[in-house]
Amino acid sequence: MSNDGLDKLVIFLAKRDGIDKLVKTFQYVSKLVHWHAESGSTNIAQRAKLLEVASGLSRKAFRSGRFLTGFNGLRRNPGLTPIMQFLAVFANAGEMVYFFFDHFLWLSRVGVIDAGLARKISYISAFGESLGYVFFIISDFIMIQKGVELQKKLEFDEKSAEEVKTAKTKIREDMVMRLMAVVANVADLIIGVADIEPNPFCNHAVTLGISGLVSAWAGWYRNWPT
Repeated sequence: MSNDGLDKLVIFLAKRDGIDKLVKTFQYVSKLVHWHAESGSTNIAQRAKLLEVASGLSRKAFRSGRFLTGFNGLRRNPGLTPIMQFLAVFANAGEMVYFFFDHFLWLSRVGVIDAGLARKISYISAFGESLGYVFFIISDFIMIQKGVELQKKLEFDEKSAEEVKTAKTKIREDMVMRLMAVVANVADLIIGVADIEPNPFCNHAVTLGISGLVSAWAGWYRNWPT
């Protein structure tokens, strides 16, 4: 790895989200390994399951206090249009519910509070998470559409060619990041639905494993230093 690549990796892993995406990769790779090895090698399957559970619990512990980021999400966007403000309120509120109840889910899973509460807490957490993802996805699609419209308007702009090129590049980069956010949120929404309304498709190990990796790698892309 080049020095530049190593520097970017150090910066990436210094972020809370960077570590989360790395451990999330471990978690869902382990889930797929467990599913694949379950019928052949019991020993490998058991080890993969242990790594999956350990990764999931460590992510929950590491996200302590993260529900407060929802307040920042609202505070940093004071100039939003009414419709975007509406979407931002529900998106961030859903995310705050998710991260807040995730604390109690972690405590129940490690045996600090009644383990019998885990299912109910998991439902509330997943419901808030899924609600937030739906509104985040809608708002990102709206912003992507606006980006497309802005790019078209720039074709008739009287600015210099260099200024137009710079503006287009900035818009395109924002659209790519928002598209990655949509991909991650759709993947996480599938995982959330598996908790809210268990069904053969969403709860299948392959569906959950691929969804988790897609979300992790889309988040990895978004958080990687430019």
